[in-house]
Amino acid sequence: MFGFIIANGNALNEQQLERYRGCYCGLCRTLKERHGNLSRLTLTYDMTFLIILLSGMYEPEETGAAGRCLVHPTQHRSWWRNRFTDYAADMNVALAYHNCLDDWNDEKKLFSLAEARLLKTAYQEVSVCWPRQCHAIEGCMAELSRLEQLGTPEPDAATNCFGRMMGELFVCEEEPFWAPHFRAFGEALGRFIYMMDACVDLEKDRRRGSYNPLAAMDHDLNDDEKMSILKVLIGECTVEFEKLPIVQDADILRNVLYSGVWTQYAAALKKKEKENQKGATERDQ
Repeated sequence: MFGFIIANGNALNEQQLERYRGCYCGLCRTLKERHGNLSRLTLTYDMTFLIILLSGMYEPEETGAAGRCLVHPTQHRSWWRNRFTDYAADMNVALAYHNCLDDWNDEKKLFSLAEARLLKTAYQEVSVCWPRQCHAIEGCMAELSRLEQLGTPEPDAATNCFGRMMGELFVCEEEPFWAPHFRAFGEALGRFIYMMDACVDLEKDRRRGSYNPLAAMDHDLNDDEKMSILKVLIGECTVEFEKLPIVQDADILRNVLYSGVWTQYAAALKKKEKENQKGATERDQ
């Protein structure tokens, strides 16, 4: 369900791309230091976006350097981090842990169960540091599981539930003025993520008999209808974003929200088109 909130690298200049990758590398290093090497396997660009967003708003002091790592042993990669990198690393582990449990409960994936067991201690440490966020994750994942088991046909129920969870994660600190704005932004982004995932996985979920809120609608949505829904949802998200007085890295954040979020969906449509063309060719033979 994660991995949609990424930048469109082709639309970033060299300086922006280095800044974006530097945040990602800083998160990777922080995961290792806080939670061990295994946690680096859970790394996503979603939390990279969270770091850049919070950093753009509060502009905390940063540290950074350049060096080699196991993933890039022959290259010097620059990296930077700040106090929000620690927070994002903890949230990355929390989400990965519950995502693994969800995969085990839904599809009985043994690898996911094994990964969840390996992440359990790290998650318990995170839950002590960030009880509000972890309570929200636990509650919303339980509610999503209940809705999926019921086969709830109303897509808004699950979509809003996932949105509430993301809203809590985007509020690092409960300060009185900006926290409501970050919560509203996170909720809107969460609704978009959940619906994007539903659109991309619709055919696969139907084949597997897995829950998908779009599968129970009164008619099959075509690609244009799906795109219309997604545009409305990301529109709600960008409206909330533009209320934030962010200057630092605003160009990178806008790249993600206005362009990058569509890259995986475009890839899924392209793959679907190729499969349809292949099927038509086979039928003609």
